[in-house]
Amino acid sequence: MIQDKITKEKLNKYFNLSSKALEIVKNKKNIAKGKEKEAKEIISMVENYLSDAKFFEKKQDYVNAFAALNYAHGWIDSGVRLGIFNVNDNKLFTVR
Repeated sequence: MIQDKITKEKLNKYFNLSSKALEIVKNKKNIAKGKEKEAKEIISMVENYLSDAKFFEKKQDYVNAFAALNYAHGWIDSGVRLGIFNVNDNKLFTVR
């Protein structure tokens, strides 16, 4: 089946996924020792992109909302891959 539409349901799924992942990486026990500065920067970027996604969603601009969500989650995954966040959930994160 070809998926060529970004629906409200799809947006909600990814808002939930990225918001849950963000809450996990914000937990101090999941931040690598000595990487607090990097973690803070990544978390800030994620929060900004999530805010952008909500802005676009309110305008019913689902394409840009979905794009912002993907950037948000990409920042989280980059932090995981770089060892800034210590997480193991391979459903929420791109773990090694």
